Amino acid sequence: MAELNIERVVCARIPTPEGTFQLCLYDNNHDQKEHLALVVGDVRGEDVLVRVHSECFTGDVLGSLRCDCGEQLHHSMAMIARENRGVVLYLRQEGRGIGLAEKLRAYNLQDDGYDTVDANLVLGHQADERQYDVAVAMLRDLGVQSVRLLTNNPVKIESLEQLGMPVVARVPIEIPANPENEQYLHTKAERMHHIIGMASHHLPQRKPDNGSNQ
Repeated sequence: MAELNIERVVCARIPTPEGTFQLCLYDNNHDQKEHLALVVGDVRGEDVLVRVHSECFTGDVLGSLRCDCGEQLHHSMAMIARENRGVVLYLRQEGRGIGLAEKLRAYNLQDDGYDTVDANLVLGHQADERQYDVAVAMLRDLGVQSVRLLTNNPVKIESLEQLGMPVVARVPIEIPANPENEQYLHTKAERMHHIIGMASHHLPQRKPDNGSNQ
């Protein structure tokens, strides 16, 4: 595959209920998708509060109760706006990378009794097909040198660090369960090893991997 190249195409001021952001749109030569960055303040340097959020049309736009995605997005925006420095990356990786049509098929399987992991596997996908090389490239373009990552997902931390972006702390996102997503959240904790119900903590420094994952 060709070396990843990204381009910051345009940025504009976006006032929201959580605060005012600069919304920057990026093109790239790997997936030809338009990924986005919501930026507050001067994010050049270290220890930047960052949320790497994957697109969820049903949760982010429609407010679906089947997941916690929309609430995580707006909670992250509010935290970053209060800190007056940080980035929300909005990656076009619907359904943990399988796309909206397949996600809806997975929802039908979940209504038949499959959990979110097995539904993906039945459809011939991995449990999680997301990639984070574009995310790290966008952070570097913005001048971010290390991050405090808003996440409950340890795989996301490992992925960013393997791509050379140091994660100095994990900042949890605690969203209360509802009857529609309680089993979904349980599956994320039990089968995908998401860390739910634990406080923020600093992580040991690890040297960036400058090998084939760059």
